[in-house]
Amino acid sequence: MAGYTWSWLNQLQQPTLQAFRFMHEPKITVEIRECLVNWIKQQLDNTPTFVNDQATNHEQIATHFLNQLVKMLKLTGTKCSYDISDELNKTACVFQELFSNNPVQLYEQLLESFKRPCIDYPYECIDLVEKKVAEVFDELNRLQILVYSNDIDSSNLEIEHDYLEQEMNELQEIQLMLDLMPNDYTIRGEETHQIAVRQKNLDDRLRIYWKKRLTLINDIRHVILLTGQLQDKVLNKYLAQWKINQRFHSIGASAGIERDLDTIQLWCENFLEIISKTKVQLTKVIKTKLEGCMNGMEASDLMTAMKDVNWLYEALVASSFVVENQPPLIIKINARFTATVRQLLGKTLNIKTENPQVTVSIISEIQAHNIHWNNCATMYTAGEVVNNIARLEYNEEAKQLSAIFHDMRLQKITRSITKTNNNKCVMDEKYALLFQSSVTVDHSDDVLQVWAISSPVIVSVHHSQNQKAWASIIWDIAFSKIDRIPFEVPEKVRWDWLINVLNLKFNGASGRSLTAEEKHFLYEKAFGCSQPLPVPNDLTITWSQFCKQNLPARAYTFWEWFYQTMKLTHDHFYDLWLHGVVNGFVKKKQAEMFLANCIPGTFLMRFSDSVLGGITIAFVHEGTGGLHQILHIEPFTAKDLSIRTLADRIHDFDELSYLYPNIPKHTVFQRQIVTNLMPIDTNYVATELRARLIIPRVLTTNNQSCNPFQNANVNAGNDHMPTSNEEVSPNDDPLSYYALEELELLQDL
Repeated sequence: MAGYTWSWLNQLQQPTLQAFRFMHEPKITVEIRECLVNWIKQQLDNTPTFVNDQATNHEQIATHFLNQLVKMLKLTGTKCSYDISDELNKTACVFQELFSNNPVQLYEQLLESFKRPCIDYPYECIDLVEKKVAEVFDELNRLQILVYSNDIDSSNLEIEHDYLEQEMNELQEIQLMLDLMPNDYTIRGEETHQIAVRQKNLDDRLRIYWKKRLTLINDIRHVILLTGQLQDKVLNKYLAQWKINQRFHSIGASAGIERDLDTIQLWCENFLEIISKTKVQLTKVIKTKLEGCMNGMEASDLMTAMKDVNWLYEALVASSFVVENQPPLIIKINARFTATVRQLLGKTLNIKTENPQVTVSIISEIQAHNIHWNNCATMYTAGEVVNNIARLEYNEEAKQLSAIFHDMRLQKITRSITKTNNNKCVMDEKYALLFQSSVTVDHSDDVLQVWAISSPVIVSVHHSQNQKAWASIIWDIAFSKIDRIPFEVPEKVRWDWLINVLNLKFNGASGRSLTAEEKHFLYEKAFGCSQPLPVPNDLTITWSQFCKQNLPARAYTFWEWFYQTMKLTHDHFYDLWLHGVVNGFVKKKQAEMFLANCIPGTFLMRFSDSVLGGITIAFVHEGTGGLHQILHIEPFTAKDLSIRTLADRIHDFDELSYLYPNIPKHTVFQRQIVTNLMPIDTNYVATELRARLIIPRVLTTNNQSCNPFQNANVNAGNDHMPTSNEEVSPNDDPLSYYALEELELLQDL
């Protein structure tokens, strides 16, 4: 599973974490990482369990492991370039220095990290509620009032500063003049007295001035503190939640994406206004220092405050550059697609450059790692994207600063997964789009680099790969952390979390949620066992069980069965499912129990176990001898239903009368109305295909006693084969059971 290499690393504690820091170095390739991780995992797989009286053996094994790890690092280095070899040799020395006296510490931490189930609580789609929105706006209003008060105080301080500076200069000039005057004690005495009085007044005002100045500095720092706390809440909670909503929306969740982002933009614009005014106020305060009167601690406070406000500004500008409309989750080579990025600061950013350029590149997982660890984006690329340049433009009506990529196309991609990766396929490999821009704002010559990474995408070459691609996408969307290392996901999750996500996806595709009974059916399907309700909450399912391992006695995985069922429902009987007509998640034996006491002609539909992406009909049949039997029609696939709809087929079958438990079929199923079958000016008579059941005569002539649970399959090539003593239909063509080629004339009226 992509990302597993990193999941154990985040669970380490110091000093073990320090020793493994080399894994984050860009020069350490993904092949080296996987090689080392696989080696460590192999060493720990068959670890013996030790009890207290075996502590000595435990220490010996831990020491052996440390020595072998050091040798492995050095050996790997001999096969690499000089800079990688040097890094690995230094790392080997670090391991020896840290753990030579306590190898058990390293060994036990690695054991715990590798064997601990990697399960994270899933996120969910939560819209902004009015109460929370009002709370943030209230806090912003309070901040604006504080900033306004600080603005008045800073302006008054400027006025007082100018007066004091002038008074100090005048007193200095008078003192100089006095020093040059002749020694006339009377005149000098009077001047000296006047200077002393003025100096006293100046000193009094200076003391008041410095108190006001210190109070203003503390008030500004208080605003910076409160702004930082609220900004952190908005960016790391509400904007992060919006991103979660956005990704869940892509698999069918209902979310107020546009409305919430507009609200967050208003908040960000308020933050920028508060930060900008606070920065101006700090600049004013710094300029109001008086020569010879500067307090060293005060100067330090001012520099710290300026550093903090600059950090808030940079964080706001960087975090407010978001991917508003994500690219398709599955990007097909040479298929056109769109995406939109948006700068949430809008016009308040005061960009100096008119319509700055935004560029897009596609990046691999390891390139996303490097961006994550370096917190810096360069022109990484893992492929070639055509039409990858757009400009940030301000929409006056919408009040949005966005760059829209209308017609992008991925021409080429570089794969890192090859045929030698036996446990992976190319549909496990995740990429992302990297959006980058440089902006220069008014009142500053600094160039701000902004970038945003899209949600992970899977690159395909054919729509037949979508099934496997969606497995990776759904697992990533549902279980990845918002602040993860790209594109790390857990290897194991709780079943109740997964089924809720599958329900979300199925609901988005079919318009109706799964019932508790249908979810329980899927549980038994996934785990291949029977379990009475309720299912334990701590039950877990692995990535491999979800979409890699075939189900017992089947040639397909759980995900393949679920995906094909969902696709069949969406494409061929959406309305029937939406209105509860199809109750497909039913076992064969369960269907027979439901129909056991029903009158002949009663039927129900269920998704097939034996035919992937098929739906079958179970019905009560009455033979010539009055024997009631439950028959199963051979499953219909997407190909069958594209020829003739499920509703039409049910109407075609005279043997089907009542939808379980007792609903007349004509009240539920409507025939598809086909118009303009033939041109008006033709003399030909149109034809229409009709379905017909061919029930083997062995079922209708059986003289055995009636058994309500006795059942057979109508043309059930996969589920039922006639035995040697059964009478077989003389038609050897297996398709004859459907008799789809039987034609009925439609008179041209």
